[in-house]
Order: sequence, then structure tokens, then C-alpha cells
Amino acid sequence: MKLKILSEKENPLLKRKEIRFQIEHAQTGGTPPRLEVRKAVAEALKANPDLVYVKKLETKTGTQIAVGAVNIYESLEQAKLVEPEYVIKRNMPPEKTEEKAEKKEEEKKE
Repeated sequence: MKLKILSEKENPLLKRKEIRFQIEHAQTGGTPPRLEVRKAVAEALKANPDLVYVKKLETKTGTQIAVGAVNIYESLEQAKLVEPEYVIKRNMPPEKTEEKAEKKEEEKKE
């Protein structure tokens, strides 16, 4: 999986970096999972993976190239303020998502 940064923009108002990228994924076959992309972007830009949120990831038809957008925040609190809930859920590991769903169910029962 080859990662290429297409553009990097600093957004001081929202305290984040907005990154557009391209990934060649001929080795893996299909579009790589968000968590792998998140780790690859974090390693390439030397950022904490917990502060990286993949907004968009789509493979161009008939190719092994995916393009997408990522936001890298300065803090977890800022990310929770700005990012929509569905984007935060999509970027969580599956086990964490299941744990939160179970906690919400328990709270509803009480």
C-alpha cells in the first residue's frame, strides 16, 4: 500500500490539518479498511493515530487507486466538538464500537 499526499492545508480556526491523499492498493486487492489507512497516514505525517479521522475514502472505478480526505486534530476534545458522530464511529475499531453500543443499551434499561 503506497501513500501519496496530494495536498495539506492547515485550518487554525478548527485546529486541524486537512489532508487529501492517494493510496495504491494493488497488493491488497480491494479498498483498504479505514483503520489501516488511518495508521498509514498517521505514520507518514508522524501524528497520533487517535487524532486522525478518515472523512472520505473511495476507489476510482477500474483501478487499484483510492483517493480520500483525512482530518488531523490537535486534541481529542477538539475532534469530538467538530467531527460528526458518524465519522467518529466509522474511525473507531470494531470492538470499541460494540462496547459503546452495549453501554448505551444498559443505560436505556436503567
